[in-house]
Amino acid sequence: MAARRTGPVLVEDERAVGYGELWFDAEEDEVELARIIMAPDARGKGLGRALVRGLLAQAAAAGHHDIFLRVHPDNWPASRCYRAAGFLPVDPALAETWNKTQPVAYLRLRHDGEASGA
Repeated sequence: MAARRTGPVLVEDERAVGYGELWFDAEEDEVELARIIMAPDARGKGLGRALVRGLLAQAAAAGHHDIFLRVHPDNWPASRCYRAAGFLPVDPALAETWNKTQPVAYLRLRHDGEASGA
């Protein structure tokens, strides 16, 4: 069972512009980045990538390096952000298994520390 942990709020000029969570799964010894939200006017500035990297650092500090996320297939700006932060698609068969009970076929990504230099 995953335990939810509230993540940080990203602030720019004293205004909250981003938010994200880490969901730790002790049984699987993995972490999912979730509920990553950016204010529309804050997008395209690299702030989302900074937020994701901050979440990755928190997961690593907690001893987790198996890190996943899911993104709606139509959300190409978020997908581009996650790929720039070192996330790569999981095996298609695994993604299909994970998506069986979901309302859409999410793009499932796994962090590759070597690809991101992290």
